[in-house]
Amino acid sequence: MSDIPNGGQMTWRPPGATEPALHLRLSPSEPWRSFKEFPEYALNDPPGFSEGYATFLNLLKRNWQSL
Repeated sequence: MSDIPNGGQMTWRPPGATEPALHLRLSPSEPWRSFKEFPEYALNDPPGFSEGYATFLNLLKRNWQSL
């Protein structure tokens, strides 16, 4: 997990999405992609948590921006 860049962006519902799910991008010029497409960043969620929540919290600690 130390290879995670600082300063990426996260959102729960990118434009055009119908269901909330964590999406990531490394820079504003990139398209949003499901956090599952970033296995190097994804963490397992505890039972009962929203899918992607553990990843979201970890990336927040690494100065990722929540949009």
